[in-house]
Amino acid sequence: MANHKSSIKRIRQDKKKTLHNKYYAKTMRNAVRKLRQITDKNEALSMYPSVQKMLDKLAKTNIIHKNKAANLKSSLTRHISQLG
Repeated sequence: MANHKSSIKRIRQDKKKTLHNKYYAKTMRNAVRKLRQITDKNEALSMYPSVQKMLDKLAKTNIIHKNKAANLKSSLTRHISQLG
């Protein structure tokens, strides 16, 4: 157990930040999953900008790594281009 007031506060803050980050990471994963399940190209094209914006924001705030965001955007673009 932590002995210093500052370390107790840091533990408290870390719990709060972890919960916050988990929420946004889970939301992002659900959005990516939803986009991958779409089979209509027009619908996927209309949804892609919002998912792309979400990925960029999460990468900017270090919730996900910038290369992970780039890889996801790339794979989603490939998926959309393969739709008929």
